[in-house]
Amino acid sequence: MRFVLAPDSYKGTMSAVRVCEVMSRAILAELPGAQIDRVPMADGGEGTVEAIVAATNGRVVELEATGPLGIPVAARFGVIEREDGPCAVLEAASLFGLPMVGEADRNPLNATSRGLGDAIRAALDLGLRSFVVGLGGSATNDGGIGMLAALGVRFYNAGGKELPGFGRDLPELDRIDWTCLDERIGACSFLIASDVDNPLLGQRGATRVFGPQKGAGEDVVERLEAAMSAYAEKMKALSGSDLGDEPGAGAAGGIGFALLHLGGKIVQGARVVGEASGLQARIAGADWVVTGEGSSDGQTLSGKAPFYVARLAEAAGKPALLVSGSLGEGWERLLPHYAGCFSTVTRPVGLDEALRRAEANLHAAVRNAVKLIVRAGRTNFSDTNP
Repeated sequence: MRFVLAPDSYKGTMSAVRVCEVMSRAILAELPGAQIDRVPMADGGEGTVEAIVAATNGRVVELEATGPLGIPVAARFGVIEREDGPCAVLEAASLFGLPMVGEADRNPLNATSRGLGDAIRAALDLGLRSFVVGLGGSATNDGGIGMLAALGVRFYNAGGKELPGFGRDLPELDRIDWTCLDERIGACSFLIASDVDNPLLGQRGATRVFGPQKGAGEDVVERLEAAMSAYAEKMKALSGSDLGDEPGAGAAGGIGFALLHLGGKIVQGARVVGEASGLQARIAGADWVVTGEGSSDGQTLSGKAPFYVARLAEAAGKPALLVSGSLGEGWERLLPHYAGCFSTVTRPVGLDEALRRAEANLHAAVRNAVKLIVRAGRTNFSDTNP
């Protein structure tokens, strides 16, 4: 029997790669002869680089990049081989993710996306021209000006002072000089992996929806929203394109908007990871598909990785199991898309215990699910346990 394991990470406890390892051990405990294909998933946020590199036997490049508060940090990006040549895989979460900033220091005025530009430039120096960029979990709300500044675009205030590209620079922005953009960008393609479809501005925009999560009070939100609107008008005047309303332009505090101006294409994050790893073809050869995430609920249907996996399984006529850390409000809406939905937590426990026992609980849940498959006569393999 062949299993394809395609879970997302269990946020705060296990990476998708680790989840695959635990699931594999549980399956083999019941079916020692099972064939297991591991395809760790992500939706463009934390773990995107690790998931794609692991699923494609890629490699990791280490570098030093600008961190969320402007201080250099150790960073990395992936390099994978595709039919059209090598491709760099980057993620905002590991360059300037919100967890990289202490709660007391969270303020999007003081955060920058410059690290993404540093990583893109490093990949360019290696000769790479194709990029997959995961957007999600960022601490920034700078409209991507930090990234663009690292790539050569110059931003000036009314006094002619060049701005480095922090959120606080947006209200000062008076003039943009696009002529110094790294000329190599013209030969590049950017596939933008995002699990949000928010525009740049408005009630569903980057600042109003995500700004408060990043430490912005009401006054900062209003200040940044007005500045982002003025920035969008300046970019429209330069490019002739009004891209602020594009779905996903508001991803990662407006980095989606900036990447669109570099010719980028925004695609559902899970789809990007799935296509990079050849998930559809791998599911076609499976008997069972197992997916999961830290917490599943009705929102999982809004493009999250486990639902993307379920849709591929449905299309291939393969049964899928959902094994998640918990099942929240509206989880019943998931039932039509899975052969079964399981929570790894089986009794009321505190958060500390749930986190401490996450691997053991996952192992037990998957083993129980596989035992049910075996006992229900889903397999005739002679190497199953009695």
